[in-house]
Amino acid sequence: MSESRIIPAADRTHWRGEGLYTRQSMPFTGKFDLGANAHGQLLVHNDDLIDPGSGVDRHFHRDAEIVTWVVTGEMHHDDSSGATGVVRAGQVQAMSAGTGVNHREQNPRVTGVTARVIQMWLPPNEPGGEPEYRTADVPLDGRGLVLVASGIDGDEPAVTIGNDAAALYAARLAEGESVVLPATPYGHLFVVSGAVAVEAGRLADGDALRTVGAGVTPVRADADGTEILFWAMRAQARSALR
Repeated sequence: MSESRIIPAADRTHWRGEGLYTRQSMPFTGKFDLGANAHGQLLVHNDDLIDPGSGVDRHFHRDAEIVTWVVTGEMHHDDSSGATGVVRAGQVQAMSAGTGVNHREQNPRVTGVTARVIQMWLPPNEPGGEPEYRTADVPLDGRGLVLVASGIDGDEPAVTIGNDAAALYAARLAEGESVVLPATPYGHLFVVSGAVAVEAGRLADGDALRTVGAGVTPVRADADGTEILFWAMRAQARSALR
């Protein structure tokens, strides 16, 4: 028996810091049990607005797969291994935290543009390993549903992740265009911009649809420039991350 639930944008957890405004589809700020609040493999789904010259100072992660999708602007990172890099709108970054890494994420003041970043966390298949960053361009226009990140054997995503029970898709659609989301035990559809119509109802910017045991799901754009992200996941996560 399939289930579906719409999470309105207004129902997300909202938190403001200096130069940072984050909207959290799963409660994250504070000491939450990420495993208990997970949907499928997805433990964290933050929609962040970051002012120029602001960001997140150095902080520690271990045994986490972190996928960052930049909607507008750019984010620079540097970490305790000496690695540095930048991810811009139209790109995706995947980080395997492995045995542990301290890193920093900043929107440079010189951009003059507020960055909008969707950051998503999943557990790894196995603990440990060397920390690693991977970044790729992901063109969407005119391509239908695009496989952005996956650890599933046989998939050919833009970036690989160390989780073999999850795959992230994206699409950018004109009004009236449609895509069909794959059947999946656990699904998480997020509207980045625009609006879509699905069987469960209409979703607009910031809304999410969580499904359990869903078959293929047609999605029709109700506005030009509609952008969606969709996680298809095979199992429910049990672990909490640090």
